[in-house]
Amino acid sequence: MTGGPRRRRVRGGVPGKRGSVPGKRGGVPGIRGGVPLPLLLPALVGLAFLLLPLVALLVRAPWRSLPDQLASTAVWQALQLSLLTATAATAVSLVLGVPLAWLLARTDFPGRGFVRALVTLPLVLPPVVGGVALLLALGRNGVVGQWLDSAFGITLPFTTAGVVVAEAFVAMPFLVISVEGTLRAADPRYEEAATTLGASRFTAFRRVTLPLIAPGVAAGSVLAWARALGEFGATITFAGNFPGRTQTMPLAVYLALQNDPAAAIALSLVLLAVSIAVLACLRDRWMTGVS
Repeated sequence: MTGGPRRRRVRGGVPGKRGSVPGKRGGVPGIRGGVPLPLLLPALVGLAFLLLPLVALLVRAPWRSLPDQLASTAVWQALQLSLLTATAATAVSLVLGVPLAWLLARTDFPGRGFVRALVTLPLVLPPVVGGVALLLALGRNGVVGQWLDSAFGITLPFTTAGVVVAEAFVAMPFLVISVEGTLRAADPRYEEAATTLGASRFTAFRRVTLPLIAPGVAAGSVLAWARALGEFGATITFAGNFPGRTQTMPLAVYLALQNDPAAAIALSLVLLAVSIAVLACLRDRWMTGVS
């Protein structure tokens, strides 16, 4: 007596297709999981597109005259000013951005989604437009700037403080997004437990929440600092390009490219090295894969 129809034994892959292995059919050997050729070729072209300009920068760099280029007074002025203003802009972003991130992550109020969209707007806003907006708001005849000038004698455009304001405007959203994401991932029950034990909301935030989200705050600070260091459009529009006062590294690169390309390449190498250092600081957050 025979039973039902015999089932065909398949070792792997799609049932009914002997010897096929999931993820290997049509893939490229040597790559885990297999990559279809129509996907591999555009991926390699995209990788080359991103790496070729950086390789060209390294190849065409004036390595022999690089020490002399970097030792010039103009380069050191631009570098010192960039480091100073980027650090100050990051400090402003921390003081204002961390409470803003907490407000977006921990409270529920009407229009929260709209406020979050406004916070992230500088990420997609053209930097030059941001500089024009800052002029209209904080310029000598701006909405708030005219009051600052008449009441306190404070003038922000075309000053070093104006550079800090422009850099903080474009850099703060990076910190807010990073800290807000970390706050949403943190368990709010620790704060609630602290408040039930008699701590105020601010004490619970300072003693409990802030240590928990410290990695996110650090990562957001590094991103904000790097973004502030590389800011160009809003800075040149709102603060101008005055050596020793408002000329940061990106502005010095732009100016040197017109008169001294070798100096522009040297300055670009400095910014490239800073960018690599930022990626090294964030390697645990962005550059580790799931095995």
